[in-house]
Amino acid sequence: MPRLISRTLAIGLLALLAACATAPKVAKNTSKTFTTVVVDAGHGGKDNGAYRRYGPPEKVVALDVAQRLDRNLRESELKTVMTRSTDVFIPLDQRVAIENSQKNAIFVSIHFNDSRRRGVHGFETYYHSGDSSELANRIQSKLMTIPHSMNRGVHTANFRVLRLAYYPAVLVECGFLSNRSEGNQARDAEYRELLSERIAEAIVEQRYGPGVYHASPQVAAAQPQPASTGQGPAPAAPHH
Repeated sequence: MPRLISRTLAIGLLALLAACATAPKVAKNTSKTFTTVVVDAGHGGKDNGAYRRYGPPEKVVALDVAQRLDRNLRESELKTVMTRSTDVFIPLDQRVAIENSQKNAIFVSIHFNDSRRRGVHGFETYYHSGDSSELANRIQSKLMTIPHSMNRGVHTANFRVLRLAYYPAVLVECGFLSNRSEGNQARDAEYRELLSERIAEAIVEQRYGPGVYHASPQVAAAQPQPASTGQGPAPAAPHH
C-alpha cells in the first residue's frame, strides 16, 4: 500500500508540474499602461500560411505589415519587439516566450485570412482575455475606416499566443487572400502601409488617448480630412 501511494503521489506531482509549465500566470492588465508592443508577424519560413493566386503568401505580407507597424509605433515613441523580422519559422511556444518575457507590454499578431469561398472578405480581430477586448475593438474600428471595408467582427479565440499571454494580446486578420479584391490589395505596398497605420493608430490611442496619432504624409494625403470644429488643433503626437 505505501508503495502504491508513493507512485500515485509521484504521478500527481508530474501532472501538476506539466500543468504549471503550460498554464499562463495570472494575466496583468497593461492595456492602459504598456510601454512595449510585441509585434508578431504570423507564419514564416517553412510555414507559408494562406496562399492563393490573387496574393503573395501570407507569411510575406504579414511580415511586411508587421515591419511597417513596428516602424510606426517606434516613431510614436513606443518600444517594440518583433517575434520575427525575416522569413524564418518561429514555433508558437517560442512566440509565447517572447511576448511573456517583456515587461509592461501588449501583443499584436498580424495575419491574413483564407476561405474556400472566394466571395468571403473583410477584417476580423481576435482576443482571449477580457483585458484585451478594448484593444481588439479599437483596432477593428480603425480598420473599418478603410474605404469599402467589410466588418467581420471582433471575436474571442483560444489561439495559443492569446490564451497563454501574460498581458493583453490580440490577433488581427487583415483581409482574405482567397478573395480577388483583397488578395490584389495585399500586393500593394501603399495598402499594406494603410493597414499598418490603422493598427498603429489604434494602439497609440489605446495608450495615450484619441487624437495623438498622426498618420504618415502619404497616408494622410490619401484620406479625406475632417471639417474644422473650431476647437483648435488636436494634441501633438508623442513623436510623429
